[in-house]
Amino acid sequence: MSSSLGQPDRIKAMANEPDETLMLRVGTGDQAACRELVERHLGRIIAFAGRVLGDRTLAEDVAQEVFLRLWSQAQRWQPRGARLTTWLHRIALNLCLDWLARRHETPLDDVDEPADPQPPAAVLLQEQHLSRQVGKALAGLPDMQRIALTLCYYQGLRNKEAAQMMEISVEALESLLARGRRTLKSRLRDGVPELLGGAS
Repeated sequence: MSSSLGQPDRIKAMANEPDETLMLRVGTGDQAACRELVERHLGRIIAFAGRVLGDRTLAEDVAQEVFLRLWSQAQRWQPRGARLTTWLHRIALNLCLDWLARRHETPLDDVDEPADPQPPAAVLLQEQHLSRQVGKALAGLPDMQRIALTLCYYQGLRNKEAAQMMEISVEALESLLARGRRTLKSRLRDGVPELLGGAS
């Protein structure tokens, strides 16, 4: 009879394991470890790709590809100083850049955001309107400025991590952030000070 933990205990134990440990287990074919990593990071990867691409459906496609690569490349993955989340965001960024390059080659018609089927309260409507304004202003930025702002402000990456992911210097990243904040601030006018804090 096996002395291993029962399924509920094993799942509970996995919830406390660091990403890198789970990734090593995924490399041995552990599907439960893979599911745990997907549950932890799927929402953030979709949100990141959605902000970069401005399209929720494409963002979901990107996220699906990110986690397919997590599974297929797990045996070769090595923890070399960078966090697993940095690696996942780098894959997502590369996929987004591929989509953006294709989009620039074949311009698409502007598509309105689908309306929320549930009518929200007045406060939620105001927040959604503000969020759409910021999203629209963010989508209008040059790709590299939008990616820099998304990585640092929405995804919470440190400047050094974001710069490595974008394969630029920290100084270049900071320049992109400053220009992006200035452009957002001028486009929003009334703006959102909590997002644009520190912009001159």
